[in-house]
Amino acid sequence: MQDVQLADRAAFAAGGGVDVANHILNEAGLRVGLSRARGRGAGLNPSGRFEPFGRRSFDDGWETLEDLPPFKTEVQVEKPKTIVTRNASPDISFDRSVNPYRGCEHGCVYCFARPTHAYMGLSAGVDFEAKLFAKPNAAELLEREISKPGYVVRSIAIGTNTDPYQPIEKNWRIMREVLEVLEAANHPVGIVTKSALVTRDIDILSRMAAKGLAKVALSVTTLDRRLARAMEPRAATPSRRLDAVKTLTEAGIPTMVMTAPIIPGLTDSEIERLLDAAKVAGAREVGYVLLRLPLEVSPLFKDWLLRHYPDRYRHVLSLLRSMRGGKDYDAEWGKRMRGTGPYAMQIHRRFELAAKRLELNLERTKLRTDLFRAPKGAGVQLSLL
Repeated sequence: MQDVQLADRAAFAAGGGVDVANHILNEAGLRVGLSRARGRGAGLNPSGRFEPFGRRSFDDGWETLEDLPPFKTEVQVEKPKTIVTRNASPDISFDRSVNPYRGCEHGCVYCFARPTHAYMGLSAGVDFEAKLFAKPNAAELLEREISKPGYVVRSIAIGTNTDPYQPIEKNWRIMREVLEVLEAANHPVGIVTKSALVTRDIDILSRMAAKGLAKVALSVTTLDRRLARAMEPRAATPSRRLDAVKTLTEAGIPTMVMTAPIIPGLTDSEIERLLDAAKVAGAREVGYVLLRLPLEVSPLFKDWLLRHYPDRYRHVLSLLRSMRGGKDYDAEWGKRMRGTGPYAMQIHRRFELAAKRLELNLERTKLRTDLFRAPKGAGVQLSLL
């Protein structure tokens, strides 16, 4: 936690010039070398906030150390006892979700899920992108949970924390197994992803959509390829995501585009163009979420701004704080997704007018729950009589 605080103070030191802040981070040994962090979103790898000790690199003066190798993606197996996560948040549209993976190789620097890696004794920085956990028994656990007596069916959301179609899904195929369980049970599902890999499962999704059981949302934050590469280094390019929207729509799958997050002073100028592109691709619905910077995400994002857009650093943070009550983040329900204040109202109104002009959001897709049939077997206790 001390490392995060130092990184945060260094970012604030940009008030004396971004060169000063960059110097502080480099000298403190918090920055990961460019060669090591190539292809990653975060430039820091501070210790987890629950760890008693911090880690920093430094030059001992002997000049004998070779450059450390680049971070490679490592996948460990996690075997949870349950797979359905429930919530009672009043400002989101689902009360349960499934996460086939922990951590995300896409490396989106703004990802609000980064702090969860601290529970594994790891960093919210590069560790979140490179040290991943797969849950190969996810489908088995899901089948068991939705088979329990008294289970009340509601739509399950997948991709709300980490992306179920991140690159390692190509080999692990956990998401596809989860979809097979849901299809067999006629269980509704909503998916959010930044990956074109979702089209691999178009056979299952189209069959479920024909019954009113599936919908997909593609997150498209910018149309600028260079910005997307720096901000979301291992996610699909914006054009590929829009192509996926078109492919899914043509297959009869209700598809929406999420412009999430909107970053004031960096991506908010693209709102109208993003919605135009969503309409052309065939999306029926659109939505947005304002940039969220909880816990360790704040210093990580500030460091990213210092490295990639130092000229916009003060402007972006000034606008963001004007919508967060003077803070980097306000977690209060009803405010955390959209912010408050004149600039937040302006973003909302622009989005609303653009959607109306394009005749988007005329209807919201509601998934059916009346077709559900509980699976039999697979660890389910049978009745005595």
